[in-house]
Amino acid sequence: MTEPIPVTRAVDHGTAKLMPDVDRERAWLLTVDGAPQSYVDLDAPTHLEFEYARRLGHVLDTVAREGRPLDVLHLGGGALTLPRYVAATRPGSRQDVVEADRGLLELVVGHLPLPQGSGIGLHAADARAWLETAPADAADVLIADVFGGSRVPAHLTSLAYARQAERVLRPDGVYLANLADAAPFAFLRSQLATFAAVFEEIALIAEPGVLRGRRFGNVVLIASHRPIETAALARRTASDTFPARVEHGGALREFVGAVRPVRDEDAVASPEPPGGAFGIG
Repeated sequence: MTEPIPVTRAVDHGTAKLMPDVDRERAWLLTVDGAPQSYVDLDAPTHLEFEYARRLGHVLDTVAREGRPLDVLHLGGGALTLPRYVAATRPGSRQDVVEADRGLLELVVGHLPLPQGSGIGLHAADARAWLETAPADAADVLIADVFGGSRVPAHLTSLAYARQAERVLRPDGVYLANLADAAPFAFLRSQLATFAAVFEEIALIAEPGVLRGRRFGNVVLIASHRPIETAALARRTASDTFPARVEHGGALREFVGAVRPVRDEDAVASPEPPGGAFGIG
């Protein structure tokens, strides 16, 4: 039997590569222009290799009782890691995935097919444009994991965007976003201020080293109108291989300070990662 080899394709927004994991028989790493985007093990869809994905998984595990199906909207597709996770942990869930790069979607589903009856619908469209036409009160969870290259696009950072996300979520729904920043955290503070203007509750999950300004890294933003299960999340994230902290309440308000919500006309993409922050050889 021949060994799987890397699959490289020119997609709509760069060059995508699927690389097999030599330690796991049907596991693959997806990169776009050299930046890691997703990791999928087709035989173990609940295996979340990336730290930020595990943190998103922890939130997904705590938003409703174990095994209860959810309606989930994913902005950003990658290799469909989290949709596969939800389908495995919450059978019967209905999920929509919106990915702007049609070529990337075709590459992923062609080489890493979804299981039969997964309940996952795929849409090749701009995330905000699709969101603005989506029905209100339609989702239990909205996960934004959209990167143009290694940056969150500007049009997914504003108050108008946050209001659209809140409209599409049910009253007890939860918004999650994978963000990336470093000290002095101008982008992260702006995002916290923006979502705090729309949602009653906000929290974030990040490694202490990132929060102390020691390095660039991923941060998971959580926003909702209902109390966030911060104690349960803190226990789960503290036991990860790379432990993380959950910040909320007064400490988070102090961190945001006097930063104002972002208007569309002032919106900017997240900062460019420093050389080597996310890239691989």
